[in-house]
Amino acid sequence: MSTDDTTTETDASTSNCGAASTTDSSSESKCGASSSTDSSSSSCGASESTEEKVGSTADDFDADPGKLTAVGLGPGQPKGMTERAKGALADAEHIVGYTTYIDLIPDDITDDAEAIYDTPMCGEVSRTEEAIDRALAGNDVAIVGSGDPNVYALAGLALEIVESKGATASALDFEVVPGVPAAQSCGARLGAPLVNDSVSVSLSDHLTPMPEIESRLHAVAGEGFTISIYNPWSRKRRENFQKACEILLAHRDADTPVGIVHGAGREDEEVELTTLGELESYGETDLVDMTTTVVVGNEDTYVFDDRMVTPRGYETKYDY
Repeated sequence: MSTDDTTTETDASTSNCGAASTTDSSSESKCGASSSTDSSSSSCGASESTEEKVGSTADDFDADPGKLTAVGLGPGQPKGMTERAKGALADAEHIVGYTTYIDLIPDDITDDAEAIYDTPMCGEVSRTEEAIDRALAGNDVAIVGSGDPNVYALAGLALEIVESKGATASALDFEVVPGVPAAQSCGARLGAPLVNDSVSVSLSDHLTPMPEIESRLHAVAGEGFTISIYNPWSRKRRENFQKACEILLAHRDADTPVGIVHGAGREDEEVELTTLGELESYGETDLVDMTTTVVVGNEDTYVFDDRMVTPRGYETKYDY
């Protein structure tokens, strides 16, 4: 993932909305949003103060609003994107997103866009506000993310910021273009682990305190769900993964099948099957990081021909 602290723009000297460039760390964003490099912001792009206000409101823009579309890129390869997503990106004048996700978009689409605006990891608040301001300034804007915009992504944040600016989703013709979520793309690589009841849990404590994550894990691990774990590991939060393994083992047998998918749909994709008892040992390997999804089977999940299978229940009703 990118660790570059700069933002990029197709034209660094002038704003696409007539405002100052974000290349100056002390300036406002191109459309009036707070700069992601402002020293008052945390390293993850969110304000350290709960009293931070948006950098501009709907009343600051004279133009008729454009369009704002949240686009899910799916697992990461162009062929994994839906045709609807490709069409939405091709129609957008401006494309905004996390640097790594922008790099996943086919070159023919980004080359035709009027402007590309990207920020490094954790700049989600600043880039979402930037996308909204560009739309309020009259541009057709796509804000992108991997997977689906409604799964640990920015569709909700976008609507919250639109509301805080005194604008409306209708005025911006706000639309969500779904993509294949990570759990589904990883499940497909593992066989059929998600065909019965399943839930997803993120181990990222950037927004959710770890005690709350632990409580959720205890609740779902005690039920008969297949569990998809997002954001399992980073260099700064090893203990989250270790604690998750401990909680899961408190509720499920050590021989419970587990699937690990790293970089699903990308050039560095890796897939491995293991057991819950062995899962923690993978935390110190390159296989488990922020691009990995871990799928923990339920009590009925088994491995057949190197594929995870979670029975749906047909065997209880039909002879086959």
